[in-house]
Amino acid sequence: MAMTEIWGHRGAYAHAPENTLTGFQMAADMGADGVELDIQLTKDGEVVVIHDESVDRTSDGHGFVKDYTLSELKKFNINKRGIIPPRFMEIPTLAEVLELLKSMELKINIELKTGIIFYEKIEEKALEIVGKYDISNKVVWSSFNHLSVLKIKRLEPLAQTALLCGGGIIVTGEQCEKTGSYALHPDIRQLRCPGLVGDCRKRGVKINAWAANEPEELQYAVGLGADAVITNRIDIAREIRIQLMGGHLNNALQIL
Repeated sequence: MAMTEIWGHRGAYAHAPENTLTGFQMAADMGADGVELDIQLTKDGEVVVIHDESVDRTSDGHGFVKDYTLSELKKFNINKRGIIPPRFMEIPTLAEVLELLKSMELKINIELKTGIIFYEKIEEKALEIVGKYDISNKVVWSSFNHLSVLKIKRLEPLAQTALLCGGGIIVTGEQCEKTGSYALHPDIRQLRCPGLVGDCRKRGVKINAWAANEPEELQYAVGLGADAVITNRIDIAREIRIQLMGGHLNNALQIL
């Protein structure tokens, strides 16, 4: 039984404001094997790390990311949920996040948020930033907009890419294979879709499931042998992995 990696969804979502330097550091401190983050583009063409196309949900500001310059966005407090003792936190740039993570032994899943707004040249800009840190081997590129994934692959043929899917949209291992994507990133519920896991396994396509947060979801994904779970609950995922891997090890020893 291969060990399922645990990637912190937007950092350490359950314990810190999402997509913040504090959250990514916390994910590392909690023992995550990787982190997932989301990128958008500012009015002045800077790549910033934030999930939504607007700042309303996660900050004290209002409006779309694309309508603000970086310096304007930096004035908004991203610590809106208040799960960290009240203090001001900025929306980070991709460069700032990579500066923090560059020396850590973590996978870095960069999700291109191009499904609603088609940011011009965001793929080129993000690839250039990653290239400056010489960490391409640790980066996984994903998107619900598979055209963005194809563009990344065209610009950087050695890039590790993954196709995201969720809701009523099913993506197969065959589609991943045809686009040169090393992995499928399905909604955790889609792991139960008949034939999906077998199709991926047959083609050597890895399965990194999101957002596996409930104990039963995590147990199912780890027990199934998913290559990674992208989760808000790094702590629970680690406990379940230890329990399941321990049981598997005990069974193997009994056979011997």
